[in-house]
Amino acid sequence: MSSSVAGTVSPTRQALRRVRRDRSARIGVFLVALLILIAAVAPLLVRLAGQDATTYHIDLLDPARGNAPRGALGGISGDHWFGVEPLTGRDMFSIVVLGLRTSLVIAITVTAITTVIGTLLGISAAYFGGWYDAIVSRLLDFLFGFPQLVFMIALGIIVPAKVSRTLLLVGVLSVFGWAGLARLIRNQARSLVTREFVEAARSVGSTGWMVITRELLPNLLGPVLVIATLAIPGYVGAEAALSFLGVGVPPPTPSLGRSISDSIAWVYTGADPWFLLFPGAMLFIAVLGFTLLGDGVRDAFDVRLRRTN
Repeated sequence: MSSSVAGTVSPTRQALRRVRRDRSARIGVFLVALLILIAAVAPLLVRLAGQDATTYHIDLLDPARGNAPRGALGGISGDHWFGVEPLTGRDMFSIVVLGLRTSLVIAITVTAITTVIGTLLGISAAYFGGWYDAIVSRLLDFLFGFPQLVFMIALGIIVPAKVSRTLLLVGVLSVFGWAGLARLIRNQARSLVTREFVEAARSVGSTGWMVITRELLPNLLGPVLVIATLAIPGYVGAEAALSFLGVGVPPPTPSLGRSISDSIAWVYTGADPWFLLFPGAMLFIAVLGFTLLGDGVRDAFDVRLRRTN
C-alpha cells in the first residue's frame, strides 16, 4: 500500500515530466551529463591529447618569473590545450579532466553515503520516536557541536601515510555530512507519521520498515533528491578546503580542489592568473549544473514551489 501527500509531493512520473518541461532543469541535466561523461572518459581524453598529468615539462617554465609558464595564456599551445602548471610544467588539460574525475567520484560517493544514512535515520527517528528519537537527536547535537575542522586537521596528521587519503577524505566527509539531512528529514517526517495513510498502513499490519519505505519515504523523496543534488558541488568545495589543509587527495593525484587552492598564490602575485581559469571554470560549471538540476527537481516534486513559466 503506497500513498502520497496531496498537494505536497507529486508522483515520480509527473515530477520527471515537469523536469523535462523546465528549461533551467534541462540545462542542468545537460551540464551534469556532460561532466559525468567527461569524468568517465577522462583517461581516453588524456591519451587523445597526447599528454598525462604526471610528466614535468620544466623547459616550458620561465625561471625569471618564478617558474611560471612561458608564453601567453598560461602556456597554451597545440600540445598543451589548457597550458601548463606553474612550478612543474604538468599539462593542465590532463589535470583538469582527471581532477574532475577525482572530485566527482569523491563528491558523489560521499553524497550517496550521507543521503542513505541521513534519510534512514531521520525517518526512523520520527517514526519510532521515544528513546530512539532521543538518542538520534543527541547524536545530531553532538555532531553539530563537534569541532569538525580541528578534528580533520588532527586526523590528517596522526593517520599513517599508508592509509589512502581518498578513503580518509570520503570517511571524514561522510561522518559529519549526514547530520544536516537527518535533522531536516526528521522534522518533515514528524508531520507525516500521524497522517491517515500511515495509520491505515499500521492498521493492516504493515511493519515499521514497510511504513518507512513504502509510505514515508516516497513522500519525502523530493527534499531528499534536492538536498542530495545540491550537496555534490558542496562536497567538491569541501574537498578543496581539506586538500588545502593537507587532509585531501595528495599529489600527484589530480584534484580540482587542490589545483584551485594552489592557484591562489599565483593569482595574488599576478604571475599566472590563468592557472585558476580552467579548474575554476570546471568547478563553476559543476556547481551551476547541479544547482540548476537541484532547483528543477525541487520545483518538480513540490508543486507549491513550481515556477509558473
